Amino acid sequence: MNRLARGGLAGVTGAGASALAQFLLVVVVTRAFPAEQAGTFFTAVALALMVAGVARLDAGNGLIYFIARSKVYDYRCVSGYFRAALAPPLVVASVAGVALYPQLGILAFIVPVMVAVDILLAATRGFGSMRPTVLLDGVLLPVAQVVLVGLTAFAGGSVVWLGIAWAVPYALVLVLAIVSLRGRMPRSPYLPGTGRDLWRYTAPRSLAGAIQAVFQRLDIVIVAVLGGPVQAAVYTAATRFKVVGQLANQGLAQAVQPRLVRALAEGDVARARELYQATTMWLVLLTWPVWLGYAVLAPWLLRIFGSSYGSAVPIALVLSATMMLATACGMVDVVLTAAGHTTSSLFNLVAAVGCTVLLDVALIPSQGALGAAIGWSGGVIVKNLLPLWQIHARYGLRPFGRHSLAALRPRSWAAAT
Repeated sequence: MNRLARGGLAGVTGAGASALAQFLLVVVVTRAFPAEQAGTFFTAVALALMVAGVARLDAGNGLIYFIARSKVYDYRCVSGYFRAALAPPLVVASVAGVALYPQLGILAFIVPVMVAVDILLAATRGFGSMRPTVLLDGVLLPVAQVVLVGLTAFAGGSVVWLGIAWAVPYALVLVLAIVSLRGRMPRSPYLPGTGRDLWRYTAPRSLAGAIQAVFQRLDIVIVAVLGGPVQAAVYTAATRFKVVGQLANQGLAQAVQPRLVRALAEGDVARARELYQATTMWLVLLTWPVWLGYAVLAPWLLRIFGSSYGSAVPIALVLSATMMLATACGMVDVVLTAAGHTTSSLFNLVAAVGCTVLLDVALIPSQGALGAAIGWSGGVIVKNLLPLWQIHARYGLRPFGRHSLAALRPRSWAAAT
């Protein structure tokens, strides 16, 4: 638990830095550009992130799974798993970038780089190191983006130059990620069957990862299509705080995922229960004050983006309530996939996206950005409650229990600090 606490704190620290930088980026863009141009930029970035999320085929999580299991089974296979995980996503990302150049412009060229960064950093986490992910993805990348975007806005650059400023830091992070992985990867020959094993496990997760990437960014794109770029800008600004919960969950998940995989691979359900309940408690303690504060202070906080954004208070209330419910469920999908139930995770995501799309199409034309928030909320509720029921039915796991109180003991937090 002490090692988990340290890794979890590192992940959450990086998530906090990333959330702050992304929030500042939105403030800079909304303050420097009219809502229509800001909405155009946010839509292009959301589309690029969506394409990269689809193209990576969730190979990073598959790689973490097999690297973590290799410590129980055969460590010689690790380099083969890495090669098998890297090649197909890079091909898909390159093809997607070329095909979507008319829509993405300069951002199309950075899509393969984004995919490579994700897989390389996932490999370092599989080896048990959180530092490269925290420093590179959590701090350096978002900080460099907000600095370059800020300088571009200050210099009076166009929306095209904003896209370039946002994309350039990925190239630097790629180089540093390669350096971070050197020395960790064992030098062993490619063993037959490693690629087949990896993609047999990862294939359902590839589709699920693609759907997850779409789920995370689809709302902004749909708002832009059905409501226009102004509504997209309002929605992006009002929901920017949701990244706090998402990144905090991601930060803890990155620390606990390899341990959950090993525990469930060894059949140690008691250990998995301890990890799940402790991280759920930490997640609630870290994020609920943010959501409650946002709900109370939304009328004032939203005006940071500009006077025209103050009307988005109802969106903030929907966001806060939804994220508190999702946080109370814990990292249910991580537990489900760590146990190897990738097909169930896929079905859950399909149901969540279907719910979001149906609600969006029904509500956005009349309610605008608020309709999108309600649609997103419905999808998040489905995405959390379905796997919560599944892991309870299969393993008797619940997000709260006797290990929740153990997570509050001073020695756990002292170890984290």
